[in-house]
Amino acid sequence: MDTLSRRDVLEWAMAESVPVRCPACRREHLFAAPSYPCVCGAPVTPPLDRLADPAQVTHRTWDEDWVTVPCDACGRADQWPHPELGCPCGAMLRIPVRGVRRPLRAEVVPGTGAPADLETEPEPEAAPHSPEPPLPGTAGSPPLSTAGPSPAPATPGSPLIPDHLPLPRTTPTPRPMFQPVTIRTARDAVTAAALYLRWLGYRDIRRADQRPPSGIGLAARGMLAQVDPTVRPAALRDVECLWLTAMSESTGCVYFSLAGYADDARRCADALGIPLFVLDLTGTPQPVNTHADELLATGA
Repeated sequence: MDTLSRRDVLEWAMAESVPVRCPACRREHLFAAPSYPCVCGAPVTPPLDRLADPAQVTHRTWDEDWVTVPCDACGRADQWPHPELGCPCGAMLRIPVRGVRRPLRAEVVPGTGAPADLETEPEPEAAPHSPEPPLPGTAGSPPLSTAGPSPAPATPGSPLIPDHLPLPRTTPTPRPMFQPVTIRTARDAVTAAALYLRWLGYRDIRRADQRPPSGIGLAARGMLAQVDPTVRPAALRDVECLWLTAMSESTGCVYFSLAGYADDARRCADALGIPLFVLDLTGTPQPVNTHADELLATGA
């Protein structure tokens, strides 16, 4: 991974600040948007809108909690938490940003029934029609050979075609170093887990359709994740419910916990093949069992 330049460090330290007035108590604040690490190593800061008034958060939705911000260095557009400010009066303020938000949930293209963000391959063009060769013994056909019977075509299992052709050995593409987000709130824990899944190679990360009994559910292509930001260890029931939900959706699953796991929960995860991670306060998931080590090594 490239080393951050002095300009990048200054951008991290000198975030844009805007005055914010709380609509509930009319108190003035000076807010600076947080910076997040792009995969290229450059800081990404949501551009704040100085002309718009902040909105008080009364209820949360997944689409409004995230905003799409392009990286100025590489142009990559990723989803990051929408900037928010907690006022001492108790109100939570959502700071307006410049640009267009897009939901993380897949939007269906009208008339197709397919998600808009899924890449669809074009249908292969039909091969040009070629005339069939004439039957043997008819006009225009080559003369029949009398040298003897033709050899039988090779079938799987014969010396000519083995049952299994070994694939060439491939080397996994190295990933850049993971850039964590410090965990101060439960929302930071969910953000850290989402960033880690994206770093592993999973795409289309969104809020899971089925709400888990505890914690927050995340879904991606081929993976269902549960994030437990509470201060109690994950119980056996939590691990079993995650596995059952993943089985019903025919997908893999992974668990992220802030306070670790009960002993019976770890034994159950080992038996069911569920990777377990513990979120440290720096925002870096630490593998707990061998299945987590394998997921860390192979990725998506």
